[in-house]
Amino acid sequence: MATTSITIRMDENLKKQAEILFDEMGLNMTTAFTIFTKAVIRQHKIPFEITADPFYSEINQSHLQKAISDLENGKGNFHELIEVSDE
Repeated sequence: MATTSITIRMDENLKKQAEILFDEMGLNMTTAFTIFTKAVIRQHKIPFEITADPFYSEINQSHLQKAISDLENGKGNFHELIEVSDE
């Protein structure tokens, strides 16, 4: 089977973290990406769920910017921290 090269750009720290994890699994980057690609081809989809983090939504970011502005102008409201138990 003939092989080909691909070039992928990613954050350097992300790459290092991935290489460490793949190494712990006994894989290298090429093998890990090959496994991923074969799963995509076999399943005809990304083999995991991809969702947007609502924290970064436009409406939430707008709300946060207004809250920051209010705080900076002395108009903010203080709220008690809600502690979440492990129960």
